[in-house]
Amino acid sequence: MAMRAWSSGSFVVSAAPGAGKTRPALVLARELLRARAVQRVVVVCPTTPLTRQWAQAAGRLGLHLVPDAGELRPPRDFDGIAVTYARVAGVAERWSRQCSPGTLVIADEAHHLGEDLAWGEGFTQALGGAARWLLLSGTPFRSDASPIPGVRYDNGVAVPDVSYTYADAVRDGVCRPVSFIPYDGVLQWRSGDDDIVEASFADALVGREAARRYRTAISTELPDGLPRILAQAHERLEALRRDGHPDAGGLVIAADGTHAKAIAQILRTVTGKAPTVVLHTEARAAQKLSAFTKSSERWLVAVNMVSEGVDIPRLRIGVYATAAKTPLIFRQIVGRFVRTIPGRPIDMSWLYLPADPVLRSHAGEVETELRHVLKPPAEGDPYALDEPDERVETERSDVPQFVPVAADVAPQMALFGPPGGAPATAVPVFRPAVADEPEPEDLPAFERRQLLRDKRHRLVADLRRRDGRTHAEINLWLNRSVGIRRVEEATIEQLEKSIDVLLEELGGRRRASTRR
Repeated sequence: MAMRAWSSGSFVVSAAPGAGKTRPALVLARELLRARAVQRVVVVCPTTPLTRQWAQAAGRLGLHLVPDAGELRPPRDFDGIAVTYARVAGVAERWSRQCSPGTLVIADEAHHLGEDLAWGEGFTQALGGAARWLLLSGTPFRSDASPIPGVRYDNGVAVPDVSYTYADAVRDGVCRPVSFIPYDGVLQWRSGDDDIVEASFADALVGREAARRYRTAISTELPDGLPRILAQAHERLEALRRDGHPDAGGLVIAADGTHAKAIAQILRTVTGKAPTVVLHTEARAAQKLSAFTKSSERWLVAVNMVSEGVDIPRLRIGVYATAAKTPLIFRQIVGRFVRTIPGRPIDMSWLYLPADPVLRSHAGEVETELRHVLKPPAEGDPYALDEPDERVETERSDVPQFVPVAADVAPQMALFGPPGGAPATAVPVFRPAVADEPEPEDLPAFERRQLLRDKRHRLVADLRRRDGRTHAEINLWLNRSVGIRRVEEATIEQLEKSIDVLLEELGGRRRASTRR
């Protein structure tokens, strides 16, 4: 294992989304901690829900991480912390004084860092004192061409220390194969004041008209356009559920909140039931995603909530209806449909997408590891932006000049796997590469710790109401009783002891009150 021979500096792992980067990183961390080669582990992630996912995965391997921690140093009975890039950037100067060479840093989805950007600068400042940086990414490049801290480049090309492509993962039975089903046909839109433009994706268009053709293809207003594709995607989903995967789910990636709600209304008409809609601006977005993951509901419609860390293995059908077409976003979306279910054969997934030349090119490259040259996008480069620089503007400003008029589209032949019209059962079956892991009997340490802190807080409130002391006075007395300065530093054992002290104090006061 290449990581075992690594002793200092940065180590970059490029593995396809869904291929399983978390487990080997945590196994390495466990080995280094047991060998006393490192003293603590710091996992840095893009989002807060991901910090909990890392803590849960670590707990299954006997490692204990504090998710969304406020301090670099964990309590004595924990092995480390899991925090967001934003948190690290916000405390960079303070943490830089606390970070030691004995800290192992694991940067999850490291492409979120940029050397000249706030997260990248904060990460480098805060954790530069660590002797080891383990950088993980399914897409080890940035669309803005900014270098990633800790990544080596050869003539501007990122060079990972370990590369595991999507093709490797499918071959080994680690990921599902995905069949891409482009749809095309006659598309019409009004350009300017009066002109009606008609074209398919087979026609050569550039600039504004190419972008308007794409927006027509994902418009919810044309019955024979995207609504027809949604109906066909639902038919395939129902076939999968009848043919041995009863809780199979579907995901539509929408362009924005308004678009998502319109898609949800179409799906409600098609299926007879409202789908789950998750918008990144919602306060309960993460909870809604978690509920959908554990349910058997059919459809999820999401905006900006389906990149890293969204692990819903039952997703088998996808509809690509977002306006974003960069290689990074495309690869992340494809990664939502490749997750396997332990103990279940490795089934095929299907992703419907407009037959746009850029998306077809991305789909054609998805089975090989992408290497991104770090240079500014060339003028007219279709991979860089949805639209050329001369017309980068908001959709709102473009509305008066662009109106979708008509669409008559149908799925084409699949780019990979069986033809788009092949029955769902005509899929090669692979044996799962990894057996299902038994669920832990107890809660992860960080969840037990949180429950104990919540109980301690309630008991402190009870005691305050009974004897009139302030929270601060009770906490000072309690911390001295168990030998800590602050509750954030308390171990699980010390939290349990503090609860016993509180219960004894409350019980003694109750008895004294009864005697009076």
